[in-house]
Amino acid sequence: MVRTETVIDSWKTVRQDTAQAVEDFPAAEMDFKATPDLMTFGELARHVLDAGHALTGMLLDGVDNLATPQFREMIGKYRPQLPEQLDAATLAAELRQSVETAKLSAKDQDFFSGLITRFDGQKVTRLEMLQFIKEHELTHRSQMFVYMRLKGIVPATTRRRQAKQKGA
Repeated sequence: MVRTETVIDSWKTVRQDTAQAVEDFPAAEMDFKATPDLMTFGELARHVLDAGHALTGMLLDGVDNLATPQFREMIGKYRPQLPEQLDAATLAAELRQSVETAKLSAKDQDFFSGLITRFDGQKVTRLEMLQFIKEHELTHRSQMFVYMRLKGIVPATTRRRQAKQKGA
């Protein structure tokens, strides 16, 4: 059984590492992308912010059907009300404060065991949807980490592991 608090705590850690990646990446190079057909580093970070905020907001508001023709409109309604262009420092700060862990932690098990319809039509529990949101962020954070590596920057997760190995 997956515990709700474990998913929430894990996502909070993932989010802090996403924000750290934005802080570690050169602010003047937020428009870097590995190939022309991919999102820029800044676009990836903003997408993580917007998607996490919107999908969590829908969950907290009790939206139970994301497989509607109005899904994109709903995303727009729940996106953070911020200018489209954010500097790196503001984007990192927004990422750090946007995970609704307190509101999510206040919800009971009945809330998380309730079924919703995901945007692809699949029926999942709210906890499974929260796990999906975290996995979505991990996917894009991994892309951001590749961009960092291409720039010679070691991600925070690797730096922590290396520090731990030196201390062992």
